[in-house]
Amino acid sequence: MYKVIATCLGIGYIRKGGGTAAAIACVLCLYLTRAGSFNLNLFPALVLTFLLCVSGIIAGDKVEPFWGKDSYKVVIDEVAGMWISMLFIPLSVSSLFAGLVLFRVFDIFKPFYIRRMEKLPGGTGVMMDDILAGVYTNLILQLLLIFKLL
Repeated sequence: MYKVIATCLGIGYIRKGGGTAAAIACVLCLYLTRAGSFNLNLFPALVLTFLLCVSGIIAGDKVEPFWGKDSYKVVIDEVAGMWISMLFIPLSVSSLFAGLVLFRVFDIFKPFYIRRMEKLPGGTGVMMDDILAGVYTNLILQLLLIFKLL
């Protein structure tokens, strides 16, 4: 079960671009379930975020002895990061596209202490860099909304 969670139903087995594929899958799920609505209610959104992050940390811890540190197969971190990127953002094609691009830029280049998060042990390190990338993305999207640029 941990492998299923870590790979997000097998997406992680895509050798090249698995992280991007997982982020795109998250975007598609968000679009299909929340398009046109402003946001989720606070409590359910926070509970879902917490469960996604904790399950990713646990799954990352469990698969690390078999697959090594931060294996390409583990893509639950990209899903959590993308989810956090779009948390409380009104969903539209443009906001989802901007969120995806910003999140992947932060995730790939790892500026502003994101790289340091990778050095945390086990599943925590796997998840925290993407969680922080998602937080940065969300903050930028919120600013774009405030200034009516999105």
